[in-house]
Parts: sequence; C-alpha cells; structure tokens
Amino acid sequence: MSPSPAPPPGSAQLRADCERCFGLCCVVPAFARSADFAIDKPAGRPCPNLGSDHRCGIHTELRQRGFPGCTVFDCFGAGQQVAQVTFGGRDWRNAPETLPAMAEAFAVLRPLHELLWYLAEAVASRPPADLLVELERARAETAALTEGDVAQLRAVDVVAHRDRVNPLLSGAGDAARSRGGAAGPDRRGAQLLGADLRGTDLRRANLRGALLVGADLRGVNLGLADVTGADLRGADLRGADLRTTLFLHQAQVDAARGDARTGLPATLTRPAHWTALTLTPVRRPGRDTVPARRARRR
Repeated sequence: MSPSPAPPPGSAQLRADCERCFGLCCVVPAFARSADFAIDKPAGRPCPNLGSDHRCGIHTELRQRGFPGCTVFDCFGAGQQVAQVTFGGRDWRNAPETLPAMAEAFAVLRPLHELLWYLAEAVASRPPADLLVELERARAETAALTEGDVAQLRAVDVVAHRDRVNPLLSGAGDAARSRGGAAGPDRRGAQLLGADLRGTDLRRANLRGALLVGADLRGVNLGLADVTGADLRGADLRGADLRTTLFLHQAQVDAARGDARTGLPATLTRPAHWTALTLTPVRRPGRDTVPARRARRR
C-alpha cells in the first residue's frame, strides 16, 4: 500500500524562514545596478553583503544602502524547502558542487510555492463548492511537485502548470468580488503607471496584472479588489483601505508607500519604511504649546 501524499504546506511553510535557508535569494538570482540594486551581481554568485552565516550584513540598512529590491523579494518559503527538503540540510558552502543544482531547484520551487500561496488564499476565500474541489485538487498536485528531487524538479513545466492553475485562481477572485454585490470595474492588466486614482471607486475591481507603479491611490478603498500580480512598486497607499483586498501579499505591500492610516489585512506586516503620523509639539508665538500632526519617516 503506497503512502498517502503529504498535505499541502500551511501558511507558515509558505513564508520565508531565512534561518533554515542557505541565503539562496542572495546567491541564485542575478541583478543589475539600478534604482533597486547598488551593484551588478551575476546569477549563482553570492552577494558581497552575504555573511558566512548566510545572513545579510546590511539587512537593517538595505534601502539606505541602495538595495530596495532586496527588501521586496519573497521566496514564499522555497528557500528552506530547497535547503532542508530537496538537499536534506546540505550546505552549499560545505559542498560547493551542489550549488548549480540548488539554483535549478530554487528556480522551479519559488514559482510553485507562490502558486501554493495563491491557492491557499483562493481556498480560504470560500469559493463555490465545485470550484473548491478543483482548487483543492490543484493545490495537492502543486504540493506534490514540490516534493520531487532535483531530477524531478528539472522536469516540471512550471509555465504549463501555472497556465492550468490560473483560470481557477481567476474564478475564485471573480466569485469573491461578486459575493454580496455586483463586481467592480475590470482593469485587468491596465497600464496605470503614475495614474492619479484618488477618488476612483476600485471596490471589487479586477486589478489582476495591473501596472500601478507610482500610482496615486491615496484614500482609495480597495475592498475585495483582486490584485493578483499587480505591480505596486512606489504606489502611494497612504490612507487607502486594503483590509479585505484579495490576493494581496507582503512583497506588494513592501514595494509600495503607505502610512499609519493605510488599512492592511491582519496577516500582513506594516513595512518599517512607511511613514507614521505622530503628534509633535509646536510652539507658536504668544501661545501655549499645541500638538501638530506631522508625518515622520521611520
């Protein structure tokens, strides 16, 4: 009798656990000198800021030192999967010959883990019963793919698998957007770079794949809007309401700008670089000290 397949990973397994990884996100990807990275780094070469303990030597100063791109990368737990499961805890520093294979495995597991995160969110969105069955099946199939060895991972066609799963995720988003009311505007894939969207009704909107780089979303209600794959780099979310936004993940929030008034889901963390409204004493001639609101950058 064959063993039962392992259950799909839970939310904790789909979050990066750097202490159980070997700094793969600092080794495997290539990056070019730009506004996101202060230096050029070829693929497969450790970043010079990576210490012998696999920790970033400038982690608390990445933005100030010219590496904001590092702060918004999310492996969705693929790093520790490669390190602890695929390679059984074998460290590439002690076995350099394993690094190319680790890089191959990471390149496959990272998008699979991202898909697992989206599938978990879709299941939690309470889709119709028939769609739920399909989502659970896709979730189990995706989880099974992540358990393979290097040769099996190499054979995975990630693009084809993602193309099969995406319609299910889109269906779950559409069902959630229309539950209890009419779905909002369809802005899927919209080119909204730098757009002033203040005052725009984006409740229940379809923003899958929308380019919102630098968009002004101050005060906008994004309740039940589907932001799967939306690019929020530099988007101004000050005062925006994203508490019930669909498929919003931490990397999107980290890439945007916001403040203490920005509403976020309880599962996400307010980025340290966002501004916070504080009360600062201001002295006025001939008057007592009064508090004034001022934005302070953390």
